[in-house]
Amino acid sequence: MFSLRQLSLCFGLVAIVLCGAGLLVKVAAREAADRPVAALVAGVALGLPALAGVRAVRRRRGRAAWRTAEVLPAPGDAAAPEPAPVVPAIVEEPAWEAPYETGTGTEPEVAVAVEDEVAYEAMTPEEFELAVAELCARDGCEDVRVVGGAGDLGADVLATAPDGRRLVIQCKRYTAPHKVGSQDVQRFGGTCFAVHEAHIAVVITTSEFTEPAVDYAATCGIRCVDGRELTEWARHTGPAPWMS
Repeated sequence: MFSLRQLSLCFGLVAIVLCGAGLLVKVAAREAADRPVAALVAGVALGLPALAGVRAVRRRRGRAAWRTAEVLPAPGDAAAPEPAPVVPAIVEEPAWEAPYETGTGTEPEVAVAVEDEVAYEAMTPEEFELAVAELCARDGCEDVRVVGGAGDLGADVLATAPDGRRLVIQCKRYTAPHKVGSQDVQRFGGTCFAVHEAHIAVVITTSEFTEPAVDYAATCGIRCVDGRELTEWARHTGPAPWMS
């Protein structure tokens, strides 16, 4: 790096050398008249160091200028732009999709046949709801939606029957020993008409209903479809729930 202190020392050295040289020149001039040969030799001996000092100063200044040129950009040169910061890509979460509607081509497929009563029992509750919705769409219902899940208030499948009435279905995928009791039907009866505004309320199961459940459903106007009736509906050997 360029040092102002070093440059000042160099100039001071040059000034001292020049002053000494001037004094020597005066002395040499006086002596030259008396001793010309000795004066010539003394002049050469003193001039060589002075010349060497001047050259040293020039070399130092040249090095300082070269180093300054390395650090400072040349006139007219723009500073190199800093690289743009790398911003990590933002991965957006997929948007939540509403329950499917039949006829859109996006319905999940049921992995088992829908005409077999045993196949219905092998389904998960979600697959069973989907199978019932597909039967409704197959037999002419419109606006069929699977809405079962947390907070469904008893409704698993909503649809519009072919005659325009609002259809609300609750699905109970139970194994044969486990029957649908009156409490199950009562919970559905408390919401199917008042909350979901059903014209036709249906409880469909893969199993059977207890007698108290059937009696309560008859009193409230709720239709009960057991495993046998479900299989007949699927095989076109029995009526659809909204026709019985």
